[in-house]
Parts: sequence; C-alpha cells; structure tokens
Amino acid sequence: QVQLVESGGGLVQPGGSLRLSCAASGTIFSAYAMAWYRQAPGKQRELVARITTSDSTNYADIVKGRFTISRDNAKNTVYLQMDSLKPEDTAVYSCNGRNAYTKRDYWGQGTQVTVSS
Repeated sequence: QVQLVESGGGLVQPGGSLRLSCAASGTIFSAYAMAWYRQAPGKQRELVARITTSDSTNYADIVKGRFTISRDNAKNTVYLQMDSLKPEDTAVYSCNGRNAYTKRDYWGQGTQVTVSS
C-alpha cells in the first residue's frame, strides 16, 4: 500500500524559509511524478509545484523564484524548499504522487504552513 507522509510544516515569519518533505513507502518511488498542492481556508486546492520522473519541474506563477521542488529517489522523498515566504502562502500543503503508468493518484495527510509575524 502506497503511503505518503509529509513533514516540515510550521509557523514562520514573513520572509522566512521552510523545507517540506514527503516520504513515500510501499512503492517504487522513481515511477511516480510528485507534486505539492496547497489549500488555504475558504479556497480551492491549487498546484504549487510538480516534478516528473525525469526531474522536469513546473511551478505555479505565484511561487516561481521562491519555491524549489526536488526529489531524492534513493530516499523515496520529495522536497519543497520555500523561501521568501509571504502571509498568503499560509495553507495546508499536501503531497501528491501519480503513478506514471497507471495514472493513479495518492495523497499525503497534509502539513500546515503558517506565515505570520
């Protein structure tokens, strides 16, 4: 059974940084495109960043230049480095994995990120 477990969320001041991690188990991690989504209160879930099985990346315009997604297949982990955080980045961040062959999606439980002074 595929499991995704996020960590690294918390409270940070505006302009600060956080690094989120998502550890996968129960599967061949390298066969999955990975992504980070977020959902703020009262808003729809939105894609933040995605990384493919061949390490191609894409980002939402609102985080370009501030966030960096990366993966370590040896550790079955995907990361989201978030710099220059703004209050509007406050949300629950969730990890998504999509099997490149079956196209099935898996989700983590989410981790709260709060940007506030």
